[in-house]
Amino acid sequence: MPDLLSFDLAIFLCGTFVAAFVTSLAGFAFGMIAAAVWLYALAPQQVSALIAAYALLVQGYAVWKLRHLLDVHRLMPFILGSAAGIPIGILALRWASAAQFRFGVGAILALFSLYNLVRPKMPSMKQAGRGADTAIGILNGFISGSTGLGGIAALIWSSMRGWTRDEQRAVFQPTAVATFVMMLVAFGGTGIITRETLRLFFMGLPVLALGMWLGWMLYGKLDEAAFRRIVLVLLLISGVTLIASAWR
Repeated sequence: MPDLLSFDLAIFLCGTFVAAFVTSLAGFAFGMIAAAVWLYALAPQQVSALIAAYALLVQGYAVWKLRHLLDVHRLMPFILGSAAGIPIGILALRWASAAQFRFGVGAILALFSLYNLVRPKMPSMKQAGRGADTAIGILNGFISGSTGLGGIAALIWSSMRGWTRDEQRAVFQPTAVATFVMMLVAFGGTGIITRETLRLFFMGLPVLALGMWLGWMLYGKLDEAAFRRIVLVLLLISGVTLIASAWR
């Protein structure tokens, strides 16, 4: 792919900053925010690879802080399932057109936002076993490999399992980090990570660090609930816009 035009590069850097800032402040949605912006400037495979690389940095620190809560026995079905689902997702990514990719990402953004805005009463899955957890892991891996948006399926499923908030975070965040690592290995092995993608990654690191730092500086100084709601509404609008653009 030829070098990005200056306008496209500006879109990429802007999306990186906003995603890092919001994630540090609100604690969620790096990949979704980044994808909502980057898809107007980058190719689908670049978007997926960069989401995995940056999200690994952003969420890796959070998982380190939660290391005392990690339950390997509980985590393994999600991680093994994700390992099985990622190759299928990558096949879909390699075959999908740009329009199909935008539609898929837009649908995920819209559905995730609606779920968190409406908060429908979901059936309790407290009695679900490791088989169900593995199936969710496979779905998580497929979504991750095809879009770069790792951890979404595990996040929603964890909220239905009757676990405490800390127990949920100790499942979906490590699952996401492990998924991002596996994605990057798979992307590297299939040629998805190109020299241009690496160049973008290193160019965006200072902007990523600045966004994270500003988010941490403002953490606790804003109405977190109101801020999250604004972010979700913006994600919903972005999702609908991406779906509409895919039909042009």
